[in-house]
Order: sequence, then C-alpha cells, then structure tokens
Amino acid sequence: MKRPWSGQVEAVAEEEIPEFDPKNPLCPGVQRASGLVTSNYKSTFVFNNDFPALLEDVPNPPESDDPLFQMAGARGLCRVMCFHPKSNVTLPVMTIPEIRAVIDKWVEETIFLGEKYDWVQIFENKGAIMGCSNPHPHCQIWASSFLPNEARIKNEKQLEYYEKYKRPMLMDYVEKELDKKIRIVVENSDWVVVVPFWAVWPYETMLLPKTHIKRFTDLNDQQRDSLADIIKKITIKYDNLFHTSFPYSMGFHGAPTGSRISEDMNHWVFHGIYFPPLLRSATVKKFMVGYEMLAQSQRDLTAEQAAEKLRSLPDVHYKSDQLKKCSC
Repeated sequence: MKRPWSGQVEAVAEEEIPEFDPKNPLCPGVQRASGLVTSNYKSTFVFNNDFPALLEDVPNPPESDDPLFQMAGARGLCRVMCFHPKSNVTLPVMTIPEIRAVIDKWVEETIFLGEKYDWVQIFENKGAIMGCSNPHPHCQIWASSFLPNEARIKNEKQLEYYEKYKRPMLMDYVEKELDKKIRIVVENSDWVVVVPFWAVWPYETMLLPKTHIKRFTDLNDQQRDSLADIIKKITIKYDNLFHTSFPYSMGFHGAPTGSRISEDMNHWVFHGIYFPPLLRSATVKKFMVGYEMLAQSQRDLTAEQAAEKLRSLPDVHYKSDQLKKCSC
C-alpha cells in the first residue's frame, strides 16, 4: 500500500450523466440496436438481452470418448434489468422503496427463470473500469441449464460441510462473524455485510442473512425491506471511501432451481458478493496479475483493516446535500 505508484491511473468517473439520453438504448422510449423500442417504464424494466451469451435453442455437441475433450450443451436465457428510468442515479442514491422495487423484480425473475433453468445468476457490473458499457443503472440476469463453476464448487463444498457438521456452513460462519465483530461493515435486523475472512479483493464484501435462507424466493416482506436498507448502506460506504461512484461487480448466489428444485438444499445459504477493484484511491485499482494468476491471490491489506476502514465511513452519502437539490 505504501509502494510508490507510477503505473496505470484510471480517470475519475465523475462526468455529468444526463437524466435522459435519447441515444441511450436503456432509457425509456429509446430504440435499441435490435430495432426494438425500450418501454416507457416508470420503475424497473426487464427485457431479453439483444446480444445474449446463452441461447435457448442450440445443437448438442458430438459425443467424445476422449477424456481431454469433453463437451455438453449449454442452454440459457440472458436478460437485462434496468433499475430506474433515470440514467443519473445509482443504488446508493436511490430511495429504499426504489431499491425494494428492484429486489421484488429480482425475486420475480428468479421465480420465472427458475422454473426452467437450474441456475439463475443475477449480477451487476458497475462502472467502466469493470467493463460496464452503459452508465444507465442496470444489471444482467443469466439463466443456464447447468451449474457454472463457482456455483458447482459452492454446492459441493457447502454439502460436504453440511454432511460432516449437520449445519449450513455459511450460517456457522455468520454466527462467528457476529460474535467476533472485527470484519463486520454494516448490519441490520436481518442481514450483515462483512469483509470475508478469505477476501481477495481489497474491499471485497459478503452480504449474509442472519437466519437460514436458501434462495432469493424465500425472502419475506420484512427481509426484502431490510435487504433494500443494507444494500443502500453498503453502497453508500463504498461511494464514501474515495468520494467517487464506486465501481464493482456484484451478484447473488442461492440454491439451484429448475430440475433441482425438489432436491434437499438445506446446505445452501443465500448470499451476495461485492468485488470492487479500487485499491488505495479512486484512480488506482488492484491488478490481479503475475503472482495472483500463476500462484495464489495475495492481499494488500488485511480483511480486518478493510472492514474497519469501511465501517468508520459516514452512513450519509458524500453528495447528499447536492442530491437533495436535484430532481433525483
């Protein structure tokens, strides 16, 4: 962290984004590249991705006896979800009811896609530094006929722990973090955000329930409200860290769906993960190269240091006075 830095410096993304851009395909009423027109939505809006990475109708690959060249069909559906009709807002500056509307739509999509697909992956790439090609507040939802690698490994390891200890691994972990309190960033009645003991990214966090929840679809009304509250709190902390609209990749993991919906999934615990790239300022990011790629990930500061730094930040957004004066 103290090493002199003369490497790549990112531009601070504080350019003014208009509330409505007639050229932005995610804005209400604007034509997209496919020729379809985005609905004049007032809250959230979901549509099939015009450039999907997964398709519902694909041919099966030829069978192979070669152990080094194994293939299987990968079917799925990719969706885009706009959080808000205005382009110049983000989750930390949205109201709790507006975030609650996003959560309700996430649950609705999980139910809809989970009827057919084994895995429903909700994720948000925020900021150009994370490869986001459109500044409008949105996320993506990819549903697949298979468990992706991260989901498959989490399923195996959580099941292994459950069979050995007869308890969900992440519920045991939550209890220990609540007891130690050294890696907690924010919490409320139903949720806690920690810098996980195994965190790789400098300010990586994990959002966990205080009671056993297996899937997004298990959340009751109170838990949805409190999830909106905790999402706003952690994203405000992030923005306040370097006084910038903090970039990250985030997403949710829960028990598989589709053909596996009737299986015993008591080993699973629903949770969210935030992977932010910034290291020591709004312009210097963490690079996962060299040793990280060839040997093992290494941390630039401890999980406890990161948690303390985030925890000590104000709970009010650094632009709050400015935001009160605008129409956001």
